[in-house]
Amino acid sequence: MTESKGSDGFYGAIPVFRRFERLMDPGLYEPLPSDWSIGLADIVESTKAIAQARYKAVNMAGAAVIAAVTNALEGREFPFVFGGDGASFAVAPSDLARARQALAATATWAKEDLDLVMRVALVPLTAIRAQGLDVRVARFGPSPHLSYAMFSGGGLGWAEAAMKGGEFAVAPAPPGTQPDLSGLSCRFEEMPAMRGLILSVLVLPAQGADPAAYRALIENILTLVERSPDQSRPVPAAGPPLRWPPQGVEFEARARRGGPLFTRRIRVLARTLFAYLIMRFDIKVGGFVPKLYVQQLVENSDFRKYDDGLRMVLDCTPDLEQALAARLAAAASAGVARYGLHRQDAAMMTCFTPSAVRSNHVHFIDGARGGYASAATALKAMLATRA
Repeated sequence: MTESKGSDGFYGAIPVFRRFERLMDPGLYEPLPSDWSIGLADIVESTKAIAQARYKAVNMAGAAVIAAVTNALEGREFPFVFGGDGASFAVAPSDLARARQALAATATWAKEDLDLVMRVALVPLTAIRAQGLDVRVARFGPSPHLSYAMFSGGGLGWAEAAMKGGEFAVAPAPPGTQPDLSGLSCRFEEMPAMRGLILSVLVLPAQGADPAAYRALIENILTLVERSPDQSRPVPAAGPPLRWPPQGVEFEARARRGGPLFTRRIRVLARTLFAYLIMRFDIKVGGFVPKLYVQQLVENSDFRKYDDGLRMVLDCTPDLEQALAARLAAAASAGVARYGLHRQDAAMMTCFTPSAVRSNHVHFIDGARGGYASAATALKAMLATRA
């Protein structure tokens, strides 16, 4: 993705930080320009879809939001975060109309092709700041090839609640409208836990929590994770398993434009067979080098992030899981944080690769048995018991 005047140059000018444990340093974050807007999307009743084992469909819908907006903005760089069953992002005023169209089209596509109801909204930053909150953004570089946005300030959480309350809604596009989802795929198989279990982690500040105590908690958690092998990254060093035909054929076919669904399935099967053979036998094609692509895929994986709260998908040992659970339980009792944990046996990956020969392809990670959405459900259940 590239930076241009369409994004006002703001986001691309923010320095990239490389050490994730610096996440809570307020000096890394810049306030968004006052004329920007926040885009949001989430799946209504995602818990029900997950109970029906529709994990891939839910993740595909969330990643589709980012793919659609990126393609609508012609690859211009903008801050976004993948949330498992949805996504959040920020856009400059010059990109607002295109972002609105992309959101509307994606909501229609999610309903017609995935049978999922997606609510979408665009919230002016002025409305967030009128609440005494803010949206500040930083850029974390998991590898030399790209960066992911991190958000702080409390504004995203308020905007999401407003969206769920019916405010700032973007109406779905007319029936049959399809977003441009070029580059979106889910060809890799699930990634089984290698160290014990896959743990989805969601940690938010408790209402009225001391900011210094919350920062200390997050930094302590990050120290525990950083000390673990490969920072508990759930993506194997050799990349995720790859088989043919892949489990995600149907979703990828539905993400393609043009022609009957049957024809699109055939095209995707042919395309994925070609890709499988190239990867399986390590065949270099033009500027595409399979081993280099896999190395970048592992490095670029988005398995930890911050958007007014810490989100992580970890392949961790039982000892680390127990240490994290104990630390979080103590913080909740002290009124510092609220949290949700979800344990599962595997992680999964949804990919957005606009160009296979460029190094900035992005790979969204979630738990394969409910992930972030189930962690959020656990968080809500904990709050209900404490009410």
